[in-house]
Amino acid sequence: MTLETLRNRADALRAEIGKTVLGQQEAIDLVLVALFARGHVLLEGPPGTAKTLLARSFASVLDLGFGRVQFTPDLMPGDILGASIFNFQTNAFVLTKGPVFSQVLLADEINRAPPKTQAALLQAMNERKVSIDGVDHSLGREFIVVATQNPIEQQGTYPLPEAQLDRFLFKLVIDFPPEDVEMAILKQHAAQPLEAGQETDNLKSILTVAELAESRELIDGIILKDEILAYILRLVRATRESSEISFGASTRAADAIAGAARAAAALNGRDFAIPDDVKRLFIPALRHRVVLGPAAEIEGRSSVQILENILNQIEAPR
Repeated sequence: MTLETLRNRADALRAEIGKTVLGQQEAIDLVLVALFARGHVLLEGPPGTAKTLLARSFASVLDLGFGRVQFTPDLMPGDILGASIFNFQTNAFVLTKGPVFSQVLLADEINRAPPKTQAALLQAMNERKVSIDGVDHSLGREFIVVATQNPIEQQGTYPLPEAQLDRFLFKLVIDFPPEDVEMAILKQHAAQPLEAGQETDNLKSILTVAELAESRELIDGIILKDEILAYILRLVRATRESSEISFGASTRAADAIAGAARAAAALNGRDFAIPDDVKRLFIPALRHRVVLGPAAEIEGRSSVQILENILNQIEAPR
């Protein structure tokens, strides 16, 4: 596979997903980058903004196995991972696999479960395997988590631990679409049967699992220039030096931006990353990884505002 072929496939993926998910082009693009960069995505937004539909659409066009966990306050880790159950006929324990054994796992409303249950995904997201009764089980190289969460000020939500937030490559904020897009959605649905959950049935598979692996190998061959790496590092270190941020981004965050920049370059048909790739990915990759200081919170400032200031202050390479 060549970079031109990959770019054409990426355009086809965007177009196919755009048939069901209207008005969310930036979210589609960044989920696509995360998928090819082997990263997980956190989608935050109010109910009814196509977060679940976006995850299902990606699984459909990539011909990947789809699993879903509806997070609730009484959900237990075993409900996600599975458990070993004793079989009296064979006198042996048999693994009953949970929904985590899929290629695209939708963790729906992840912040409605308590931290103990949220943490059940930590090993899966970091190592792409899970340990059940002391035995490791691989989830496969294609495994990706797309989690949704309601805004944390809503009732019945639990903040995600910082350690888990750091496992997400991007946090994307999904808002209600503009009026014209909302009208297009209503018109599209008015011309379809009323059955819910059928929106992705007619989507075509654009990329096979083998082609996805080949595409990722192509991306792995892209080398970032030292000036791009230095730019990423300056931006990340600036979050640690900011007086408005209590805890800045980690080295893992810098590495995540670098990997995403390689994927973004390849999906645009380039074998090199440019500063604009880094600028575009910086806020989605860090908005959930920094902890604001007390003064910034009192003043009502957001992580996005502070990260934008850092972007404006740090000179990009030419």
